[in-house]
Amino acid sequence: MKYGILGDIHANLSALEGALALFDQAGVDMVVSVGDVVGYGAAPRECIHLLRQRDARVVLGNHDAAVVGLIDSAAFNPAAAFAARWTKDQLNDAEAHYLRQLPLVLHLDHASVAHATYAHPQHFDYMLDATHADESLRHMPQTVCFIGHTHRPMLLGRLRDDPTRTFWTTDTHAHIDEWHRVLINVGSVGQPRDDDPRAAAAIYDTTREEVVLHRFAYDLEREQHRILRAGLPPILAERLALGF
Repeated sequence: MKYGILGDIHANLSALEGALALFDQAGVDMVVSVGDVVGYGAAPRECIHLLRQRDARVVLGNHDAAVVGLIDSAAFNPAAAFAARWTKDQLNDAEAHYLRQLPLVLHLDHASVAHATYAHPQHFDYMLDATHADESLRHMPQTVCFIGHTHRPMLLGRLRDDPTRTFWTTDTHAHIDEWHRVLINVGSVGQPRDDDPRAAAAIYDTTREEVVLHRFAYDLEREQHRILRAGLPPILAERLALGF
């Protein structure tokens, strides 16, 4: 079984198309998203359509929740809040319903999926280092849980030969048989924040017991122009080129 794992897409159509092309080339069997399908970018309807077309398994992100009124966007920065309001106005009833019914957690045959943390997915907390991972690692029912939210690729977990010590690494390969429990942050498809503007996505090959975090270039200028034409804050276009 091969899973293609999408990090935060954020309505970046060109990056999503690039990720799906990568998955097709690799022969992925199931597409999975850790949420935040919308927000920031200017192609929310197109991204929702592509995920539905691929029968992707998707969890709810905080921007998805804000757009459909499940949480208040007042805590967002001004550009993010503006984008949430703009996105809400773009979606038809069926698209809004699609986001509203997304679960907070998914349990697949070989992994769990949540947007921010496994332990308290409804709070959308940021998991930035090993100390933030312990509670989720204690509660995870499977060895692997895929997450996103921080837009920074990272592995947080405990190895089989040292199951009491939690640590993090930015390694791009994870051999699952070496891990007691591991949270795998797959980064962001549509808005990376690790000083690398290339899109990020992961492929989990259960036969090889291996997760590989991929980076790839996409038509960034196309998405910048799309954002500016939509009247969204220019900073949302500018930051795509910075990876921040």
